Amino acid sequence: MARIPKTSATAAGAEPIIHLAARAEDTVHDLREKWARRRGHLPTIVPYAGYGAPGWARVLCRVLLTKPTAGTDPRYKKIRGWRSFTSVPVNDIVVTIGIGDVEQRVEADRGGVVDTVLEVDLPPGWHTITLGTNETDTVEASVFIVDPAVTAGIISDVDDTVMVTALPRPFLAAWNTFVLDEHARRPVPGMAVLYERLTRSHPGIPVFYLSTGAWNVAPTLTRFLSRNLYPTGPLLLTDWGPTHDRWFRSGRDHKVDTLKRLSREFPDVRWLLVGDDGQHDEEIYSQFADSHPHSVEAVAIRQLSNSEAVLAGGRSKSEAHSNESAPWVYAPDGAGLAERLADTGIF
Repeated sequence: MARIPKTSATAAGAEPIIHLAARAEDTVHDLREKWARRRGHLPTIVPYAGYGAPGWARVLCRVLLTKPTAGTDPRYKKIRGWRSFTSVPVNDIVVTIGIGDVEQRVEADRGGVVDTVLEVDLPPGWHTITLGTNETDTVEASVFIVDPAVTAGIISDVDDTVMVTALPRPFLAAWNTFVLDEHARRPVPGMAVLYERLTRSHPGIPVFYLSTGAWNVAPTLTRFLSRNLYPTGPLLLTDWGPTHDRWFRSGRDHKVDTLKRLSREFPDVRWLLVGDDGQHDEEIYSQFADSHPHSVEAVAIRQLSNSEAVLAGGRSKSEAHSNESAPWVYAPDGAGLAERLADTGIF
Protein backbone atom coordinates (compact mmCIF):
# COMPACT_ATOMS: atom_id res chain seq x y z
CA MET A 1 0.00 0.00 0.00
CA ALA A 2 1.31 3.45 -0.91
CA ARG A 3 2.06 5.70 2.03
CA ILE A 4 1.27 9.35 2.52
CA PRO A 5 4.66 11.18 2.51
CA LYS A 6 5.58 12.81 5.77
CA THR A 7 5.77 16.58 6.02
CA SER A 8 9.32 17.91 6.13
CA ALA A 9 10.66 19.89 9.07
CA THR A 10 10.80 23.02 6.94
CA ALA A 11 7.17 22.66 5.91
CA ALA A 12 6.26 22.11 9.56
CA GLY A 13 7.71 25.46 10.51
CA ALA A 14 11.45 25.01 11.18
CA GLU A 15 13.42 27.76 9.43
CA PRO A 16 16.66 26.63 7.74
CA ILE A 17 19.81 28.71 7.93
CA ILE A 18 20.11 30.39 4.53
CA HIS A 19 23.46 30.02 2.77
CA LEU A 20 25.30 33.19 1.63
CA ALA A 21 24.95 32.15 -2.02
CA ALA A 22 21.21 31.66 -1.59
CA ARG A 23 20.84 35.08 -0.01
CA ALA A 24 22.74 36.63 -2.93
CA GLU A 25 20.54 34.76 -5.40
CA ASP A 26 17.42 35.96 -3.60
CA THR A 27 18.61 39.56 -3.90
CA VAL A 28 19.18 39.14 -7.63
CA HIS A 29 15.75 37.52 -8.03
CA ASP A 30 14.09 40.41 -6.18
CA LEU A 31 15.77 42.97 -8.47
CA ARG A 32 14.86 41.01 -11.60
CA GLU A 33 11.27 40.60 -10.44
CA LYS A 34 10.86 44.35 -9.81
CA TRP A 35 12.39 45.12 -13.21
CA ALA A 36 10.17 42.57 -15.00
CA ARG A 37 7.00 43.81 -13.32
CA ARG A 38 7.82 47.39 -14.32
CA ARG A 39 7.99 46.13 -17.90
CA GLY A 40 4.51 44.66 -17.57
CA HIS A 41 5.42 41.00 -17.14
CA LEU A 42 2.75 38.91 -15.42
CA PRO A 43 2.89 35.77 -13.23
CA THR A 44 2.36 32.56 -15.20
CA ILE A 45 1.91 29.07 -13.76
CA VAL A 46 3.79 26.29 -15.54
CA PRO A 47 2.06 23.02 -14.56
CA TYR A 48 3.89 19.71 -14.24
CA ALA A 49 2.42 16.22 -14.05
CA GLY A 50 2.03 14.96 -10.48
CA TYR A 51 1.36 11.58 -8.96
CA GLY A 52 0.00 9.87 -5.89
CA ALA A 53 -2.08 7.01 -4.55
CA PRO A 54 -5.54 6.73 -2.97
CA GLY A 55 -5.35 9.08 0.02
CA TRP A 56 -2.71 11.54 -1.26
CA ALA A 57 -1.33 13.34 -4.30
CA ARG A 58 1.94 15.15 -4.99
CA VAL A 59 1.35 18.39 -6.93
CA LEU A 60 4.11 20.14 -8.89
CA CYS A 61 4.24 23.47 -10.73
CA ARG A 62 6.33 26.62 -11.11
CA VAL A 63 5.42 30.31 -11.20
CA LEU A 64 7.32 32.60 -13.60
CA LEU A 65 6.98 36.18 -14.83
CA THR A 66 6.32 36.33 -18.59
CA LYS A 67 5.37 38.94 -21.14
CA PRO A 68 1.67 39.26 -21.97
CA THR A 69 0.87 37.45 -25.22
CA ALA A 70 -1.99 37.45 -27.68
CA GLY A 71 -4.09 34.40 -28.42
CA THR A 72 -6.14 31.94 -26.43
CA ASP A 73 -3.40 29.42 -25.58
CA PRO A 74 -2.10 29.52 -21.98
CA ARG A 75 1.00 31.73 -21.70
CA TYR A 76 3.12 28.89 -20.29
CA LYS A 77 2.88 27.04 -23.62
CA LYS A 78 4.69 29.93 -25.28
CA ILE A 79 7.74 29.75 -23.00
CA ARG A 80 10.27 27.89 -25.16
CA GLY A 81 14.02 27.51 -25.64
CA TRP A 82 16.26 30.01 -23.91
CA ARG A 83 13.23 31.94 -22.60
CA SER A 84 12.56 29.12 -20.12
CA PHE A 85 15.88 30.00 -18.46
CA THR A 86 15.60 33.78 -18.62
CA SER A 87 12.05 33.98 -17.24
CA VAL A 88 11.99 35.31 -13.69
CA PRO A 89 10.71 32.93 -10.98
CA VAL A 90 8.17 34.34 -8.52
CA ASN A 91 8.80 33.29 -4.94
CA ASP A 92 6.47 33.62 -1.97
CA ILE A 93 3.41 33.74 -4.24
CA VAL A 94 0.40 31.75 -3.01
CA VAL A 95 -0.92 29.12 -5.43
CA THR A 96 -4.45 27.76 -5.00
CA ILE A 97 -4.71 24.05 -5.85
CA GLY A 98 -8.07 22.52 -6.66
CA ILE A 99 -8.05 18.73 -6.66
CA GLY A 100 -11.16 16.62 -6.20
CA ASP A 101 -13.17 18.17 -3.39
CA VAL A 102 -10.02 19.67 -1.85
CA GLU A 103 -8.78 23.23 -2.29
CA GLN A 104 -5.51 24.22 -0.68
CA ARG A 105 -3.26 27.28 -0.83
CA VAL A 106 0.49 26.69 -0.98
CA GLU A 107 3.36 29.16 -1.13
CA ALA A 108 5.98 28.77 -3.88
CA ASP A 109 9.60 28.31 -2.80
CA ARG A 110 12.63 30.48 -3.60
CA GLY A 111 12.73 29.24 -7.19
CA GLY A 112 9.01 29.69 -7.77
CA VAL A 113 8.45 25.94 -7.46
CA VAL A 114 5.44 24.39 -5.72
CA ASP A 115 6.09 20.81 -4.60
CA THR A 116 3.49 19.71 -2.09
CA VAL A 117 1.54 16.64 -0.98
CA LEU A 118 -2.20 16.92 -0.41
CA GLU A 119 -4.39 14.48 1.46
CA VAL A 120 -7.09 13.67 -1.07
CA ASP A 121 -8.86 10.46 -2.00
CA LEU A 122 -8.95 9.92 -5.77
CA PRO A 123 -9.45 6.67 -7.67
CA PRO A 124 -6.55 5.21 -9.68
CA GLY A 125 -5.78 6.73 -13.06
CA TRP A 126 -5.19 10.18 -14.52
CA HIS A 127 -6.99 13.20 -13.06
CA THR A 128 -7.12 16.88 -13.94
CA ILE A 129 -6.50 19.48 -11.24
CA THR A 130 -6.52 23.28 -11.32
CA LEU A 131 -3.83 25.76 -10.32
CA GLY A 132 -4.22 29.51 -9.92
CA THR A 133 -3.22 32.65 -8.04
CA ASN A 134 -4.76 36.08 -7.49
CA GLU A 135 -2.59 37.37 -10.36
CA THR A 136 -2.82 34.51 -12.89
CA ASP A 137 -5.30 32.68 -15.04
CA THR A 138 -6.25 29.23 -13.79
CA VAL A 139 -4.44 26.40 -15.58
CA GLU A 140 -4.92 22.66 -15.57
CA ALA A 141 -2.40 19.99 -14.59
CA SER A 142 -2.47 16.19 -14.59
CA VAL A 143 -2.01 13.85 -11.63
CA PHE A 144 -1.58 10.08 -11.94
CA ILE A 145 -2.94 8.04 -9.03
CA VAL A 146 -1.25 4.63 -8.81
CA ASP A 147 -3.54 1.67 -8.21
CA PRO A 148 -2.63 -0.08 -4.91
CA ALA A 149 -2.92 -3.40 -6.76
CA VAL A 150 -0.07 -2.45 -9.12
CA THR A 151 3.22 -4.03 -8.06
CA ALA A 152 5.51 -2.98 -10.94
CA GLY A 153 6.80 0.37 -12.14
CA ILE A 154 9.39 2.03 -14.38
CA ILE A 155 11.91 4.67 -13.33
CA SER A 156 13.79 5.93 -16.37
CA ASP A 157 16.73 8.25 -16.77
CA VAL A 158 16.33 10.81 -19.59
CA ASP A 159 19.65 12.01 -21.00
CA ASP A 160 21.24 9.37 -23.25
CA THR A 161 18.58 6.88 -22.14
CA VAL A 162 15.42 8.08 -23.88
CA MET A 163 17.11 10.78 -25.96
CA VAL A 164 20.69 11.34 -27.12
CA THR A 165 22.06 14.55 -25.63
CA ALA A 166 25.79 14.13 -24.80
CA LEU A 167 24.91 16.37 -21.86
CA PRO A 168 28.23 16.53 -19.94
CA ARG A 169 30.03 18.23 -22.83
CA PRO A 170 29.62 21.95 -22.04
CA PHE A 171 29.08 23.27 -25.56
CA LEU A 172 26.64 20.58 -26.61
CA ALA A 173 24.82 20.83 -23.29
CA ALA A 174 24.34 24.57 -23.78
CA TRP A 175 23.29 24.08 -27.41
CA ASN A 176 20.78 21.34 -26.57
CA THR A 177 19.36 23.25 -23.62
CA PHE A 178 19.16 26.82 -24.83
CA VAL A 179 18.92 26.60 -28.64
CA LEU A 180 17.38 23.37 -29.85
CA ASP A 181 13.75 22.43 -29.30
CA GLU A 182 12.07 19.05 -29.04
CA HIS A 183 11.94 18.66 -32.84
CA ALA A 184 15.74 18.62 -33.07
CA ARG A 185 16.40 16.10 -30.32
CA ARG A 186 17.03 12.50 -31.32
CA PRO A 187 15.28 9.65 -29.49
CA VAL A 188 17.16 6.49 -28.58
CA PRO A 189 16.02 3.80 -31.04
CA GLY A 190 13.51 1.33 -29.66
CA MET A 191 13.14 2.80 -26.16
CA ALA A 192 9.64 4.18 -26.72
CA VAL A 193 8.55 0.80 -28.10
CA LEU A 194 10.03 -0.97 -25.07
CA TYR A 195 8.17 1.29 -22.62
CA GLU A 196 4.94 1.02 -24.60
CA ARG A 197 5.13 -2.79 -24.51
CA LEU A 198 5.74 -2.76 -20.78
CA THR A 199 2.83 -0.42 -20.06
CA ARG A 200 0.55 -2.42 -22.34
CA SER A 201 1.45 -5.75 -20.71
CA HIS A 202 1.19 -4.25 -17.19
CA PRO A 203 -1.96 -2.07 -17.12
CA GLY A 204 -1.74 0.81 -14.68
CA ILE A 205 2.06 0.62 -14.35
CA PRO A 206 3.51 4.03 -13.36
CA VAL A 207 6.34 5.51 -15.44
CA PHE A 208 8.61 8.16 -13.88
CA TYR A 209 11.25 10.10 -15.82
CA LEU A 210 14.06 10.92 -13.39
CA SER A 211 16.67 13.45 -14.52
CA THR A 212 19.22 15.86 -13.12
CA GLY A 213 17.89 18.47 -15.55
CA ALA A 214 16.35 21.71 -14.30
CA TRP A 215 12.61 22.33 -14.09
CA ASN A 216 13.14 24.93 -16.82
CA VAL A 217 13.36 22.17 -19.45
CA ALA A 218 10.25 20.28 -18.27
CA PRO A 219 7.93 21.65 -21.01
CA THR A 220 10.47 20.80 -23.72
CA LEU A 221 11.02 17.29 -22.33
CA THR A 222 7.27 16.74 -22.06
CA ARG A 223 6.77 17.70 -25.71
CA PHE A 224 9.71 15.48 -26.74
CA LEU A 225 8.33 12.45 -24.90
CA SER A 226 4.86 12.97 -26.36
CA ARG A 227 6.12 13.56 -29.91
CA ASN A 228 8.19 10.37 -29.78
CA LEU A 229 5.34 8.26 -28.33
CA TYR A 230 6.80 7.61 -24.89
CA PRO A 231 4.23 6.74 -22.21
CA THR A 232 2.96 9.74 -20.27
CA GLY A 233 4.46 10.02 -16.80
CA PRO A 234 5.65 12.57 -14.25
CA LEU A 235 9.02 14.25 -14.73
CA LEU A 236 11.11 14.35 -11.56
CA LEU A 237 13.62 17.14 -12.12
CA THR A 238 15.56 19.50 -9.90
CA ASP A 239 16.43 23.20 -9.82
CA TRP A 240 19.61 25.09 -10.59
CA GLY A 241 21.54 27.41 -8.35
CA PRO A 242 22.26 27.52 -4.62
CA THR A 243 20.19 25.83 -1.96
CA HIS A 244 19.64 27.08 1.59
CA ASP A 245 22.77 25.21 2.73
CA ARG A 246 25.19 24.85 -0.23
CA TRP A 247 26.55 26.62 -3.31
CA PHE A 248 25.25 24.15 -5.89
CA ARG A 249 22.66 21.41 -5.99
CA SER A 250 23.86 17.85 -6.44
CA GLY A 251 22.29 16.02 -9.36
CA ARG A 252 23.47 12.72 -7.98
CA ASP A 253 21.87 13.41 -4.60
CA HIS A 254 18.65 14.33 -6.39
CA LYS A 255 18.50 10.92 -8.06
CA VAL A 256 19.44 9.03 -4.90
CA ASP A 257 16.89 10.91 -2.77
CA THR A 258 14.14 10.49 -5.37
CA LEU A 259 14.68 6.72 -5.59
CA LYS A 260 14.45 6.47 -1.82
CA ARG A 261 11.34 8.64 -1.77
CA LEU A 262 9.54 6.51 -4.36
CA SER A 263 10.44 3.35 -2.47
CA ARG A 264 8.85 4.85 0.67
CA GLU A 265 5.78 6.12 -1.14
CA PHE A 266 5.18 2.84 -2.97
CA PRO A 267 6.66 0.09 -0.77
CA ASP A 268 4.85 -2.71 -2.64
CA VAL A 269 6.10 -1.67 -6.08
CA ARG A 270 9.16 -3.35 -7.60
CA TRP A 271 10.85 -1.06 -10.09
CA LEU A 272 12.52 -1.55 -13.43
CA LEU A 273 15.39 0.95 -13.31
CA VAL A 274 16.50 2.15 -16.76
CA GLY A 275 19.64 4.19 -17.40
CA ASP A 276 22.86 4.29 -19.39
CA ASP A 277 26.54 3.53 -18.85
CA GLY A 278 27.78 7.06 -19.57
CA GLN A 279 27.46 8.75 -16.16
CA HIS A 280 26.47 7.53 -12.70
CA ASP A 281 23.35 5.48 -13.33
CA GLU A 282 25.04 2.11 -12.77
CA GLU A 283 26.56 3.21 -9.47
CA ILE A 284 23.36 4.83 -8.22
CA TYR A 285 21.16 1.89 -9.22
CA SER A 286 23.59 -0.65 -7.77
CA GLN A 287 23.68 1.09 -4.40
CA PHE A 288 19.90 1.44 -4.39
CA ALA A 289 19.44 -2.24 -5.25
CA ASP A 290 21.81 -3.21 -2.44
CA SER A 291 20.00 -1.09 0.15
CA HIS A 292 16.45 -1.68 -1.17
CA PRO A 293 16.47 -5.21 -2.66
CA HIS A 294 12.70 -5.58 -2.35
CA SER A 295 12.14 -2.43 -4.44
CA VAL A 296 14.07 -3.49 -7.55
CA GLU A 297 12.74 -5.99 -10.09
CA ALA A 298 15.48 -5.48 -12.70
CA VAL A 299 18.01 -2.95 -14.00
CA ALA A 300 18.31 -2.16 -17.72
CA ILE A 301 21.37 -0.23 -18.88
CA ARG A 302 21.68 1.24 -22.36
CA GLN A 303 25.24 0.93 -23.67
CA LEU A 304 26.47 4.08 -25.39
CA SER A 305 28.24 3.90 -28.72
CA ASN A 306 31.94 4.79 -28.75
CA SER A 307 31.24 8.28 -30.11
CA GLU A 308 28.43 8.87 -27.61
CA ALA A 309 30.68 7.72 -24.78
CA VAL A 310 33.36 10.22 -25.83
CA LEU A 311 30.82 13.07 -25.92
CA ALA A 312 29.38 11.93 -22.60
CA GLY A 313 32.79 12.09 -20.93
CA GLY A 314 33.49 8.35 -20.97
CA ARG A 315 31.77 5.29 -19.61
CA SER A 316 31.04 4.52 -15.99
CA LYS A 317 33.63 2.48 -14.14
CA SER A 318 31.38 0.73 -11.69
CA GLU A 319 32.53 -2.57 -10.29
CA ALA A 320 30.68 -5.85 -10.59
CA HIS A 321 27.23 -5.68 -9.05
CA SER A 322 27.17 -7.26 -5.62
CA ASN A 323 23.37 -7.49 -5.53
CA GLU A 324 22.03 -10.71 -7.03
CA SER A 325 18.35 -10.32 -6.16
CA ALA A 326 17.65 -8.37 -9.37
CA PRO A 327 18.97 -9.15 -12.87
CA TRP A 328 20.99 -6.59 -14.83
CA VAL A 329 20.67 -6.43 -18.62
CA TYR A 330 22.71 -4.44 -21.15
CA ALA A 331 22.08 -3.48 -24.78
CA PRO A 332 22.71 -0.48 -27.07
CA ASP A 333 19.03 0.21 -27.78
CA GLY A 334 15.47 -0.49 -26.70
CA ALA A 335 15.06 -3.56 -28.91
CA GLY A 336 18.10 -5.22 -27.38
CA LEU A 337 16.98 -4.39 -23.84
CA ALA A 338 13.51 -5.77 -24.58
CA GLU A 339 15.03 -9.03 -25.79
CA ARG A 340 17.27 -9.39 -22.75
CA LEU A 341 14.47 -8.51 -20.35
CA ALA A 342 12.33 -11.16 -22.01
CA ASP A 343 15.14 -13.66 -21.48
CA THR A 344 14.97 -13.00 -17.73
CA GLY A 345 11.27 -13.94 -17.71
CA ILE A 346 10.47 -10.91 -15.53
CA PHE A 347 9.08 -8.39 -18.03
